[in-house]
Amino acid sequence: MSTERVHRVGEEQAPGRWAGQGPPWRRWGAAPSGRLPWLSSLAVAVFQCVGTTFASHRQAERVDLDPLAWLLLVWGPAFLVIRHRYPRVTVFGTCAVVTAYLAAGYPYGPIFLSVVLACFSAVTSGHRRAAWSAVGLAWLAHALVTHWLYRWLPPGGDGAAGWWQEMGIAAWVLVVLALSELARLRREQLVRERVEREVAERRRADEERLRIARELHDVLAHSISVINVQAGVGLALLDQDPEQARAALTTIKGASKEALGEVRQVLDSLRTPGSAPRSPAPGLDRVPELTEQAAAAGLRVEVRTEGRRADLPPGADLAAFRIVQEALTNVIRHSEARCARVVLRYGANALRLSVDDDGPASSAAGGGRADTTSGGNGLVGMRERAAAFGGTVEAGPRPDGGFRVLARIPLPPEEAP
Repeated sequence: MSTERVHRVGEEQAPGRWAGQGPPWRRWGAAPSGRLPWLSSLAVAVFQCVGTTFASHRQAERVDLDPLAWLLLVWGPAFLVIRHRYPRVTVFGTCAVVTAYLAAGYPYGPIFLSVVLACFSAVTSGHRRAAWSAVGLAWLAHALVTHWLYRWLPPGGDGAAGWWQEMGIAAWVLVVLALSELARLRREQLVRERVEREVAERRRADEERLRIARELHDVLAHSISVINVQAGVGLALLDQDPEQARAALTTIKGASKEALGEVRQVLDSLRTPGSAPRSPAPGLDRVPELTEQAAAAGLRVEVRTEGRRADLPPGADLAAFRIVQEALTNVIRHSEARCARVVLRYGANALRLSVDDDGPASSAAGGGRADTTSGGNGLVGMRERAAAFGGTVEAGPRPDGGFRVLARIPLPPEEAP
């Protein structure tokens, strides 16, 4: 997960994310974090000075460039140096500099470039009111100078400007503001998409952790339950019946080997995400193995299939297998029953499976069966597996005694018998 700070849409972004990337409007709108945009501001200053020099040759009626004019031409780009840290100060400062320059009667030229960049930076960083206010005041000041104050301001003998000229300038101002708003919207969209990607990645990581936790719980809980029961049998019969104790140890060896293999498979998928598993995931075709392991633990399991069997998708097949495995594990751990029944009913659009036992709760379980009905880890895992495919799991005591786990897993249309 990235450690970069996530910003809310519309707030000023850390400049470093956009520096040197994508189209020019993104590069003008940001700078590397902790650095000031000296080079771009210097380039604007050079461009304004050189461009105004050439433009002044065709404006003999305007005031000649003097030291104050050169100072104003450089002062605007100087504000651009702080445009990322203080965008509002920058946009008001550049507008004030340009207003003073035009009020002094100096030649028109590219001095407006500093205002355009300051306005762009302020809008894209979220300071829209400051940008609109500063540019609007600058236009009103220009209109005031060119229509009323020109009599007392240089150059001498200057006349009032035409209103069509003012409307043209206003149109250019609106174009600049509109482009800035479009850039802001695009930037906010990119930020939104980045946040959504990070949230999706975080959600996928959480789901993967939950999947791995369920797999490990199912594998270890079942195998360790069998090992625990067989270890007790082996210890009890070690002196009286060595052959029976040897059989118990053999069962322990087989269960531990299988558990290690499945745990290794889960961990391999964790180490190499995106790669195919080395062995296929278990499914209902491995239910006979569960019955053998349960028989080794002293539990006889009867399996019955009703309806025409359909091939389940791998994910649903694994979920059904794990539900049966967890239900049998609970019988071994929490019940005194010596017999359990597993029924697989393939219907028109769903697989219904049930696991029943007739025994009361084991005294060693300490009320574990009651905990199972109220939402222990095993039942939560079964419900989550079924819910992932739109199914349900119900578990609880039966009216005639014993315990029942009933699961329903919908079948895709092409898989329904």
